[in-house]
Amino acid sequence: MAGCCSPGAGAEDHSLPRLPLPLAEVERRADATTAVEVSLGGTPSAERSVRAAQPNDVQVPGGVFTMGDPFDEGYDADGESPVHQVRVSPFRISATTVTNQEFAEFIDATGHRTESEVFGTSAVFHLAVTADHKDILNRVNNVPWWLNVRGADWAHPAGPLSHWSDAADHPVTHVSHNDALAYCAWAGRRLPTEAEWEYAARGGLSGQRYPWGNELLNDAAGTAAHHCNIWQGDFPVRNDLDDGYLTTAPVRSFAPNGYGLYQTSGNVWEWCSDWFLPKYYKTCLAQGTVEDPQGPTIGRGRVMRGGSYLCHDSYCNRYRLAARSSNTPDSASANLGFRTVAL
Repeated sequence: MAGCCSPGAGAEDHSLPRLPLPLAEVERRADATTAVEVSLGGTPSAERSVRAAQPNDVQVPGGVFTMGDPFDEGYDADGESPVHQVRVSPFRISATTVTNQEFAEFIDATGHRTESEVFGTSAVFHLAVTADHKDILNRVNNVPWWLNVRGADWAHPAGPLSHWSDAADHPVTHVSHNDALAYCAWAGRRLPTEAEWEYAARGGLSGQRYPWGNELLNDAAGTAAHHCNIWQGDFPVRNDLDDGYLTTAPVRSFAPNGYGLYQTSGNVWEWCSDWFLPKYYKTCLAQGTVEDPQGPTIGRGRVMRGGSYLCHDSYCNRYRLAARSSNTPDSASANLGFRTVAL
């Protein structure tokens, strides 16, 4: 599943409604680029230093929780139901997604080349592009608010005229699942399973839509307040910026959840370790309480969780805690990052 969530490398999204072509804020420059085979460079070796410390970890207690969508609000193709019981062992997870600064340290230590760098292009939201016209190659098929931009990558998140150092405390983006695994190998960590991710993202709340409760804009006192970085306005042509951000926000923006995790709704999608299958939850339900599930043994895409700054309830509505999506392991975009778990 790609679409507004995160355009894939050759993937199609059949779960989202089609929107008309948005207003032309940037010029269409060329036909679709040709897919190329990629090989990862800069694989971490035994001689290179490993970043073992992760000072922003939070401890998540073990327990049983109800996983899935109890409100029946998701797309059938996403497989958010049936709800089922899952037991998760205690673990430590980073309070935030990996930042540009942290990823830069990994690049400096290993020389790793991300798949976006190898491909030479990546997807940038059309209102956020910072590039010469010659570097704006084409709109992504069926999701024209995404533009393929030459030179867009983790270090140049809006295009070649941008630089990560201007957003050092923002989540790293334009990283594929394979890139995330390379980072984990260097850091001595791993990606969370989908079950770990949802359990931690809920912050101890059971059966709620969001990490703070069921109402999008209400806090405990019943007053209107923004709790996450998502789209406000007319997607994809006008963002009213009510939460203060057009694209990514610093990783510690907004209040953390009950376990101390920041932004498990919105900002950027987060890779999980599991393969994605839409009927996987039915298999889990048949097993009773599932112990530390690792996901399907095979699939075409890897699970993504959390939604992003492009999510809106009138369209994809995937910033809910139960929402799921997926993309191919070599895919990357300007709204896709990751957080890690201690080994």
